Amino acid sequence: MRKSINIIRNSLKLTLEELRVNKTRTILSLIGVAFGIFCIILVLTIVNSFEKNIQDEVKSLGSNTIYIDKWDYSGGPDQPFWKFRARPVAKYEEAELVKRRSQLLDDIAFLMQTTGSISHQNDVIGNVSVYGITPAQMTIQPITFQAGRFISPAEFQAGSPVCIIGYTNAEDFFGDPNRALGRQIDIKGKKVTIVGVIAKEGKSFIGWNYDNCVMMSYELLRTIYDVDSSNPILIAKGKPGVSTDALMDELKGIMRQVRKLSPTQEDNFSLNSVEAFSKALASFFVTLNIVGSIVGGISLIVGMFSIANIMFVTVKERTAIIGLKKAIGAKKSTILFEFLTEATILCLLGGAIGLFFVWIGTLIISSVADFPVFISFSLLLTTVLICLVVGILAGIIPASQASKLDPVVAIRS
Repeated sequence: MRKSINIIRNSLKLTLEELRVNKTRTILSLIGVAFGIFCIILVLTIVNSFEKNIQDEVKSLGSNTIYIDKWDYSGGPDQPFWKFRARPVAKYEEAELVKRRSQLLDDIAFLMQTTGSISHQNDVIGNVSVYGITPAQMTIQPITFQAGRFISPAEFQAGSPVCIIGYTNAEDFFGDPNRALGRQIDIKGKKVTIVGVIAKEGKSFIGWNYDNCVMMSYELLRTIYDVDSSNPILIAKGKPGVSTDALMDELKGIMRQVRKLSPTQEDNFSLNSVEAFSKALASFFVTLNIVGSIVGGISLIVGMFSIANIMFVTVKERTAIIGLKKAIGAKKSTILFEFLTEATILCLLGGAIGLFFVWIGTLIISSVADFPVFISFSLLLTTVLICLVVGILAGIIPASQASKLDPVVAIRS
């Protein structure tokens, strides 16, 4: 053990001496490895960060949750657009019928979703996500509030003119979102009082646009917008311990009963599983990671040859020293380990440089992107492992040649 530590320490000294004496040659070799690590790790960092952001948003749609809609979210050529469009939309009454007949449901919500403009005095905000919800919405997809509260059961039942507003909209209208409570906004001529402000969540790629939204009871929204044109859907959440497959099987049978479909008729609805969507995304990102790794790996191979080249030159320059070491009793394995260690140290130095520039890249991308980009601990370990493997591959042939030198011939050279 002590012998190995001494070899590693000596190899580190020789590597630093090589860097001091032959700066240009060594730096050029390190740049090859650094660029390869930069390409691979930056691509994996961006993809992994984006995947985490998307998966977190998918989870926010609700765990063990099924979206019952006329649209199939997976799409595909087998389900053409015209076929989906011709299907009937979900009805509020269907939510009650499904809940009454189900044994596996925890709760089911009816949701209307459309876009429109809202105003306060002379200020107008366009393209706002407008949601008409039922009390079950809070059970299935809990909302975090910056200020205020959720709509009360009595307000739901009466269709009272109250609403919940997104953080960004509250900030645009009132400066301080906390000042929005009790104020009124205008939606298509309807005066609605704000009772809650949703906490800031940031831009969403999928799912809910909470920052730029207005939520009100379904009973109220149906007096402002047409129900059928507001893309109504049912959101069903299974009881704890109920599998997604079991829930989907039960819901399919119940929906066919509710829609009074005969055995020969095909479904006129789609059951969209959040879990299935998450798995599909995971498969997509695996493919993306593989493609990114191949592209970055090509750059790393170039860097590996750069390290191999400098090791061949190093062996040539130290031939006489190698001969002396062998003449006084150094074993082949000792010489082999020494040069492999030196090649690995060079790769680790190049990897450290590459990681530094990846870190700079994450700061730049995070400042312009709508999601945080970060280097995970697993990617740090991956970098070390890659550098170790590349170092061994780059140094194995030069180190093998050095270990096989004849001491007498080597000293004469």
